[in-house]
Amino acid sequence: MEQVSENINEINKLIDMMAKPFEDNINFLCQIPGIKRNSAIIILSEIGNDMEQFSSSRKLSSWAGLTPMNNQSAGKKKSVKISRVGVYLKPCLVEVAHAAVKDKEHPYYANKFNKISKR
Repeated sequence: MEQVSENINEINKLIDMMAKPFEDNINFLCQIPGIKRNSAIIILSEIGNDMEQFSSSRKLSSWAGLTPMNNQSAGKKKSVKISRVGVYLKPCLVEVAHAAVKDKEHPYYANKFNKISKR
């Protein structure tokens, strides 16, 4: 068990070393409610730091696999499901969303969640 803890510490040090050049971007993302350092690192590693590659938030959401697939043929709609891409990003964003809803300092997301969940 001690060896596992040492390995985890080594990996965390390596991640911190690799994230150093992106410290400004990490700090910027951490200003968003629900996003902590580890989440910011995952988001940056998945999306990158050049957002110009996505011309809109809709395209970013689609690229990340957060939008339902449109599965229509000859006027018949088939079952709609979310795609399998974004296997690391999606769970991270779900955790961020849960944290944002629970954030007492920023009730906007909790209010939004409560409004949607009443439907």
